[in-house]
Amino acid sequence: MKSDTKQMPDSFPLPTKPEDIIPSLVSRFHSGDVRNQMAMYAPDAVFIANDGRTITDHAEIAAIIGRDIKLGLPLKTNVRHLFVAGDTAQIVLDWSIEGKGPDGQDVRLGGSACDIARRGADGFWRYIIDNNQGTAVRQPA
Repeated sequence: MKSDTKQMPDSFPLPTKPEDIIPSLVSRFHSGDVRNQMAMYAPDAVFIANDGRTITDHAEIAAIIGRDIKLGLPLKTNVRHLFVAGDTAQIVLDWSIEGKGPDGQDVRLGGSACDIARRGADGFWRYIIDNNQGTAVRQPA
């Protein structure tokens, strides 16, 4: 008997080419299940919080990303640059999440990200640095 979590990766295969990283991420975001998106993160991945903290705990990363996913709004992206050196890729993209949230309030999130992904020994690309605000000045909490 197969479990639902065992079948999850089949629905959202991990990217095997750097140009497929963002389309995979967007599909996973739109699935509504943060577990799908977290599969895109390497075990040693870090997330840069809006206050500039480097977050390494995957449960904390999932909580932050999960808040955005729970809004039920589309994630829009525009990849500006994709630079690849061997098994490492830098992705510079503009992103936004806009619309009416579940509470009826206007939501306007976004930024220009500068992310780093790495191809693992298994051939799949995963995030190692998720810096969704890129070079923006960070404000401590």
